[in-house]
Amino acid sequence: MDNLNYGVVGNGRSAALISQSGSLEWLCLPDFSSSSCFAALLDPDRGGCFELACDPQTEITQSYLEHTNILTTRFQTPTGAFEVLDFMPRYKNDRLNYVWPPDLIRYIRLISGQPRVRFIYRPALRYGEHETTTEVGDHYIKSWSNGGKYESIYLYTDVPFEPVMQQREFTIARNHFFLISYNQKLLHIDLESINLEFERTKVYWLEWVDRTICFRRYREEIIRSALTLKMLSYQKSGAILAAVTTSLPETIGEVRNWDYRFCWIRDASMIIRVLTDIGHYHAAKRYLQFILDAIPYKDEKIQIMYGIRGEKKLTERELPWLAGYAGSRPVRVGNAAYMQKQNDIYGVLMDVLYESFTIFRNDLEQGEDLWTVARTLIRTVEKNWRLADMGIWEYRSQKRHFVFSKTLSWVALDRGVKMACFLGKKNYAEQWAKVRDQIRDDIMEKGWNPRLGAFTQAYENEYMDAANLLMANYGFIEPTDPKYVSTVECIQKRLCRDGLLYRYRNEDDFGIPSSAFTVCSFWLVKSLHMIGRKREAREQFEQLLGYANHLGLFSEDLDFEDKRLLGNFPQGYSHLALIDAAIQLSDTEVEEDEKIICRMEHGRHPT
Repeated sequence: MDNLNYGVVGNGRSAALISQSGSLEWLCLPDFSSSSCFAALLDPDRGGCFELACDPQTEITQSYLEHTNILTTRFQTPTGAFEVLDFMPRYKNDRLNYVWPPDLIRYIRLISGQPRVRFIYRPALRYGEHETTTEVGDHYIKSWSNGGKYESIYLYTDVPFEPVMQQREFTIARNHFFLISYNQKLLHIDLESINLEFERTKVYWLEWVDRTICFRRYREEIIRSALTLKMLSYQKSGAILAAVTTSLPETIGEVRNWDYRFCWIRDASMIIRVLTDIGHYHAAKRYLQFILDAIPYKDEKIQIMYGIRGEKKLTERELPWLAGYAGSRPVRVGNAAYMQKQNDIYGVLMDVLYESFTIFRNDLEQGEDLWTVARTLIRTVEKNWRLADMGIWEYRSQKRHFVFSKTLSWVALDRGVKMACFLGKKNYAEQWAKVRDQIRDDIMEKGWNPRLGAFTQAYENEYMDAANLLMANYGFIEPTDPKYVSTVECIQKRLCRDGLLYRYRNEDDFGIPSSAFTVCSFWLVKSLHMIGRKREAREQFEQLLGYANHLGLFSEDLDFEDKRLLGNFPQGYSHLALIDAAIQLSDTEVEEDEKIICRMEHGRHPT
């Protein structure tokens, strides 16, 4: 069974996927959303890769250096052993400015003997649409596109160029390096400078983890997920990506293949909420600045998603020359969902704005700007909450009165009321409280189905929707309320299969969904724990952890039958829900003391 057994390395500018056998199979430069220069992930023949080919009897193992985003792949060949340390440099320089170049470093360290290897360096720029020429230049190997828009990358190495260009067998007798860069380097690159980049990057990640609030239970799973979420943060703008890939299918051979290299307001806001829960408050400040840049005016139409630099037009198109992951076409870039109306995003964003005000208090330099954004959001909700929308799952042609959208509209007004009270704006609080209560009454009247004993997907139907598991999480209803308990039980009965959840089981624009949505399975874990079924929640959580890939990473979906990872990868939504569920499972009176002790052991407040 093929699986998404990839490691991801990144630095806040872009990210690369390295296969379990050490092959580079996905990298876009200079940024996450740029065209690919290696995309064997989407087409083994045309997409481009950088493979290390050894004797067939070679044993290969892979892991992350502890508490870093540096990936190590160890090759035990019949003639010797070596390891490849893959990373993208990230650290602060002497002036405390971030260094995060569009570079991938493959640092080869000899372990024993004289291992032999062939370096198969085969870039394919601009998604492999046209031929890529690769030639030896002045102190580097340069590759460039021969058709369409011009692009180029540079390969620096201390391995002789001839065996690289001719893919001839090479004997590793000492340490070596490869540096793939979007830019031509101005300074000389040698093994000493590569080692310095490695040490600086390692220290950066270790210090970042040291600033993370930890929990004694599921500590390593939380840290790996947090490190993954950090890699999805675009340093330049503060945007948070949904995933680093495009067109990995939700089901093999079907057409639910989307580009996720964008910032969804919902996903990003939930990620920021989780990162603040574990102590990374700076990420919240940077994300809030991204929101201010994206919504500069009071009459600005708020989109459900933006480009990583705040781009508003994300035109979707297909790349018919690529075979697709496991033959799943089409391959798409861009995402037409940016034009959709989804009323739940306002509640998620207002939740983050209110949380930020309470955390930072007088430390928010953009306080007045954020208050203006908050009032803009509330006006939008007041105007739209009664209208049908596309919902959290982005139906492409079906508008409905989704219960989750209504619930998050209530959240928007509720957080607005709390924020107004916090700021002493009594008139706003009183006005918004009336609308909040109207929304609640509407949901209780039209969203609750007494025959089923559950809140349904939409006012118009009797289907279940996993998103309604979040109703208690956002404070719309108490977890002990019989209506919430019965909703959880009904969702579990109708959507759960072997501990995995469908988002919904009714037909959408592309048929009936056939895979499990990973985030929903983690939502069920948290909900079961909240309604008192704690042992069952823990058992399901630990079962879910077993479905991660060999490095503890999750994609968007899971196959019900063979538990194969499906969908874009690594998925921020999945990892934020893992952290949230892990914290919930750790949140008992005994473990709360452990959490406090763990904070004290770090010796300083996370920032």
